[in-house]
Amino acid sequence: MIDMQREQMLLTTPEGEVTAKRPLIGVPMGRERSQRFFGLPMYIMNQTYVRELEKRGALPVLIPLNMSEATLRGTFERLDGLFLPGGEDIDPSNYGEERHDQLGPVDKERDRTELSLTRWAMEWGMPLLGICRGVQVINVACGGTLYQDLHSQAAELDKHDFYPPKYERFRVSHNVRIEPDSRLAQALGHVHEINSMHHQGIKRLGYGLRIVATAPDGLPEALECPALPFILGVQWHPEELAKTDPHSADIFTRFVWAASDNWQDDIPAGWQERFREGLAKAATPHNDLASNDSVVRIQSSGETATVAQL
Repeated sequence: MIDMQREQMLLTTPEGEVTAKRPLIGVPMGRERSQRFFGLPMYIMNQTYVRELEKRGALPVLIPLNMSEATLRGTFERLDGLFLPGGEDIDPSNYGEERHDQLGPVDKERDRTELSLTRWAMEWGMPLLGICRGVQVINVACGGTLYQDLHSQAAELDKHDFYPPKYERFRVSHNVRIEPDSRLAQALGHVHEINSMHHQGIKRLGYGLRIVATAPDGLPEALECPALPFILGVQWHPEELAKTDPHSADIFTRFVWAASDNWQDDIPAGWQERFREGLAKAATPHNDLASNDSVVRIQSSGETATVAQL
């Protein structure tokens, strides 16, 4: 039934009941210069993300970079949900830090585009799903910070950078422990095996966010915003596991269904003002959100402190 959603104009339940419109999901693109076309600048996106979204009933809309603020906002306001894919490192200037020696390639225009879209989505309470870089964008957009390189800044952690071509993208690298009362647990249960392709991680938690999954070494692997209908970011790549793992596929299904719902009716009163105030505090030195209480504390036992700034 899931694969058939892409052939229909409306979403249907497994029993065949037509229940909702197919939601318009924005997917920001990346960019590179084409080797095939003699250095021609190109917008790019991993097809697997788009296929998984469409397969589960989304109407994917690819959002190019270099758009004006008015064009980007106009596009955003027509969406039902926002999907943040994997990609380059985030420039640390976005969270007030200098560049570390082990920082990878960055794209400031992609940062501008995705951080703007994400902050708008958070303000509106729009359903949002972030993958790998995407969970990091969510954290930074909410005023959080990142470890720029786990090996050199958190050497006590296990290996997390199982990159191709040495490792397959679908390679299972470790499991995650999931908070039983989280939205993620509804899809994956309390423990689930995942792949791992990242060298950065969550450092200080952003406003309104909660850690809902951790690796065996205590590194945060997933974030949610408990106050909103559907905000989820995962540090791994479930799109690569979805072909053989129905639980990973269910992450996408639940996101698409949330975007198709009347999510505007479930936004808490005064949320936009609270979110803006939270970001303002996060940008101010020596404030409550920038204190040690909001820094993720990775324990030797593998337990991680979770802080929700609500």
